[in-house]
Amino acid sequence: MNTSLECGMQRRTELLLGEENMARINNARVLIFGIGGVGSWCAECLVRSGVKHITIVDADRVCITNCNRQLVATSKTVGQVKVEALKARLLEVNPYVEVEALQKVYNAESAESFHMEGYDAIIDAIDSLSEKADLILRATSLPENVTFVSSMGAALRVDPFQVRKAEFWKVNGDPLARAIRKKFKKQGVKPARKFFCVYSEEKPMENLGTCTICNTAECVCRNYDNELNAKKVQVNGSLCHITSIFGMSIAGIVLSDLIGKR
Repeated sequence: MNTSLECGMQRRTELLLGEENMARINNARVLIFGIGGVGSWCAECLVRSGVKHITIVDADRVCITNCNRQLVATSKTVGQVKVEALKARLLEVNPYVEVEALQKVYNAESAESFHMEGYDAIIDAIDSLSEKADLILRATSLPENVTFVSSMGAALRVDPFQVRKAEFWKVNGDPLARAIRKKFKKQGVKPARKFFCVYSEEKPMENLGTCTICNTAECVCRNYDNELNAKKVQVNGSLCHITSIFGMSIAGIVLSDLIGKR
């Protein structure tokens, strides 16, 4: 701890977990890919719990449509680089945290630049199926002492009591997990080791409303301010209480691994 202020911030956490576990959490290095509705809440939970070295990766800027579910999105941050806005937020929580903010796209071409081998925990909170599949293969090829957790689909759900964790091959009822497994089988590859996912057993809903921009329920609006990865994608409705539970649950898995409780 650097100051009495910082000691006070972590007093309740250390009271529960003890000094030795607090040191493990303080010294951990965590890498989060995607800081949207899931990743942003995960990042804040980890910092509030004592993680002091965190790298956040996202290519986007804050969009007005992010305000319904993303921690970093407010009326004041719309248009800002998302990782820079979240960095500022995390430093307000604890000014002694080391936050590396990377406005980059994760893909097969950029993967090596993130030096994943230097982290204690890696979190996948990205949306793209192909990039997610690539990250899973790369992260699970790292030594087993590197925790890896992946978020499955959080959109189109409303019931918080159906959020679960399971090993990837045992995730049940999630179309994204099913699509990734199908992709792996078609390519004749598989993750090098087991890893946990956070997912919902709730059957995805259909969008009941229409997008006020493109006037359709099957919204395909591009995030107008996504400078580095500009492309049209189908957008599904999502709710803050679901995406935040996903993010907090992932943080809980990471923290449990760091203190050897899982």
